[in-house]
Amino acid sequence: MDPMIRKLRFRLLAWLHRSRSGPILFVKKFSYKDVKRATDGFHRIVYSNSHGAAYKANFEGGEVALVKEARAFDEGKESFYREVQFLGRLHHRHLLALRGFSTGQKRLLVFDNIENGSLKEHFNDPLRTPLNWKARLQIAVGVAAALEYLLLFSNPPVYHVSISSSNIMLDENFTAKLSDVGLLSSIGTYVPHSSCSEECMDQECGNIVYQLGVLILELITGQSSEQGGTDLIQWVQGSRLSSSIHMMIDPDLGNNYDARELKKLLVVARLCIKSKSNPKFPVSQVFRFLQKKVHIPRD
Repeated sequence: MDPMIRKLRFRLLAWLHRSRSGPILFVKKFSYKDVKRATDGFHRIVYSNSHGAAYKANFEGGEVALVKEARAFDEGKESFYREVQFLGRLHHRHLLALRGFSTGQKRLLVFDNIENGSLKEHFNDPLRTPLNWKARLQIAVGVAAALEYLLLFSNPPVYHVSISSSNIMLDENFTAKLSDVGLLSSIGTYVPHSSCSEECMDQECGNIVYQLGVLILELITGQSSEQGGTDLIQWVQGSRLSSSIHMMIDPDLGNNYDARELKKLLVVARLCIKSKSNPKFPVSQVFRFLQKKVHIPRD
């Protein structure tokens, strides 16, 4: 083979390999003092879970960011830097992009702007303009698109994904951004693709699809799953679902929604909820359901 062709072929293969999860870009190291000041001494909490708290940061110059604790890496310097490098390679329109990191008393990850806050804030704050039906549909489709990318196109696949109205951020255009993803599984352990059994992957994927179903219910009802998740799930699985839709739909929507789209969205939510105990529909198929590109089966 001609040396020039061999060289070009090598470069193409290298580019294709990198593009599965994006090239490794420069990741900035932020001053711990600056981050602490920007988060008002770590008091501007956006959400908190078992992996740590997330804070809103207002840096000098007007930059807005989301700063997340990385408690799982408190004892492991190398694993923390591996997480930073990995997150820096993830690039998707519906993922909050990693901007940098900081180390001090806490290990912190600094993500892109969150101009319009979290989805939960829009449900709970009466002073915010309610999200219309189209915006809610776009959020569901966007989150599903991000999940497809993380599970099918990231190398390695990302099995630690937490989905809730608290950690879905909305940018200046109200584009949904997942903010809680990483190399850790939902139970806080590493799940490398090569060592995870098919059953293990099915369980992780089933849990992710289940969370997507709960999110869809939140978008329909305007209720937070953190406050009444069990009630929402019992409602969508109940036999009187059709007759009670009008009582559960978010009052902020009024009558400004498409009834046919609503019924189809509820069917998708039911299918997703069932995936927790019986993983049946992969994320890619749910994504196609939401895009209306394939027929939604009877559940």
